Amino acid sequence: MTVTVETGQWQLDATASTVGIRHKTMWGLVTVKGTFGTVGGTGEVRPDGSAVGTLTFDVASLDTGNAKRDTHLGSEHFFDAGHHPQITFAAQSAELRDGDQVHVVGRLTVRGIGRPLSLTARVTDRDTEGLTLGTEFTVDREQFGMGWNQLGMIRGRTTVIATLRFIRAAA
Repeated sequence: MTVTVETGQWQLDATASTVGIRHKTMWGLVTVKGTFGTVGGTGEVRPDGSAVGTLTFDVASLDTGNAKRDTHLGSEHFFDAGHHPQITFAAQSAELRDGDQVHVVGRLTVRGIGRPLSLTARVTDRDTEGLTLGTEFTVDREQFGMGWNQLGMIRGRTTVIATLRFIRAAA
């Protein structure tokens, strides 16, 4: 499937998008899953077909199904929501390759610490209203100052899973 995308301004449809995390804890025996309830974003497809944009995730909206754990994840030990209320991904370049594959180069900022991040997304749906991208990638939370690790229970990389629905921005 070869995908073409109209040039111009696009916005994230937050009601049709999900961003979640998955992390193994307890020495790899338990997987914690969570979803950010508040996400936003905008983008621009340029005349050459490349795209740029920004996605934001409200740290306080992370829901793992356990209020005590969610409060701890928002604390200074992890996301430090009081000082850094948003996670931001700034896509500096997104290009369609190999039909429905999108190569994305950008910068992920968590806890005020920005790191380069390259990932591959896939166009999973396209219709007259917009398009949907799906991606899954991993990040090392220690690169963002989240080194808290009681008794070695929380190690390794965190997987981010995203389904992002973009629609044309209102003129």
